[in-house]
Amino acid sequence: MQKFGFKIQTRAGTTVDNLVVHATDLASAAEKLRKMYHHCTIVETRVVDELARGEGTDLESAISLIVGREKR
Repeated sequence: MQKFGFKIQTRAGTTVDNLVVHATDLASAAEKLRKMYHHCTIVETRVVDELARGEGTDLESAISLIVGREKR
């Protein structure tokens, strides 16, 4: 599974940035996104680098960080 980042425009015209969807490929991620946001327009897509710092953390990253520190 990979993380795909999206910037979309809703049918009401609102821009939503930093949406992250887990999927096996970009087409699957876009399909999942369109199920959540009907009639949206995808403005930008990107593959989210899991090693990138400063873009927020997910629960698994936080747990691995805590567990890694306890082993020292």
